[in-house]
Amino acid sequence: MNAPRLLSIVIPVYNERELVPLLLSRVEAVHLPDGLAKEIVLIDDHSTDGTREWLRALKTERPDLRITLHDTNRGKGAALRTGFGVATGDIVLVQDADLEYDPREYPTLIEPILDGRADVVFGTRFLGHTHRVLYYWHAVGNWLLTTLSNMLSNVNLTDMECCYKVFRREVLDKLHLREDRFGFEPEVTAKVARLGCRIYEVPVSYSGRTYAEGKKINWRDGVSAIRCILKYNLF
Repeated sequence: MNAPRLLSIVIPVYNERELVPLLLSRVEAVHLPDGLAKEIVLIDDHSTDGTREWLRALKTERPDLRITLHDTNRGKGAALRTGFGVATGDIVLVQDADLEYDPREYPTLIEPILDGRADVVFGTRFLGHTHRVLYYWHAVGNWLLTTLSNMLSNVNLTDMECCYKVFRREVLDKLHLREDRFGFEPEVTAKVARLGCRIYEVPVSYSGRTYAEGKKINWRDGVSAIRCILKYNLF
């Protein structure tokens, strides 16, 4: 197996005009191991707060960035499918645009893939790293969803819903993803487990947002996650 040479960072974006410039600067500032370059892929999911216009202008100014604009709002999963199709890296990493997760942790996240141990890496907020204290019932809900997913996929993840997921390109090419919204998380988990991928977890820090600060996921997404866990593990 040839050593990876390009890391694609796929960033779905929706209504994050204030944060996207800061996120982009932080992603660009990350130092990767020698011999590994970065490719930044941004997908605007039809933002209505000025993000779309800013990215359209940036696309003209920065041809080194791979920027795609959705014509309608389709959801995180759909944006990621678009991004995966555009990305050309040997390793592909998912980064949310809301800065709840710190790009400085990329070297730690990709290490199990670079050293040949892993095919897929999940971040986890529950294995001893710094995190902002927020909603108790969100934590309970996440534990329940992760436990149900683990029972049906027979893996022992601690944080199935964590944003940070990293894939070897060969694995990503075998996945036929369908979910348009946050169902991406349980769907991709079920499918990499079914493929028999070597999955590793890496502790990551978490600076969660409140709903007043722009958090988007809600209880309906939790119900949808249960549907996806059952659908992609049992059928």
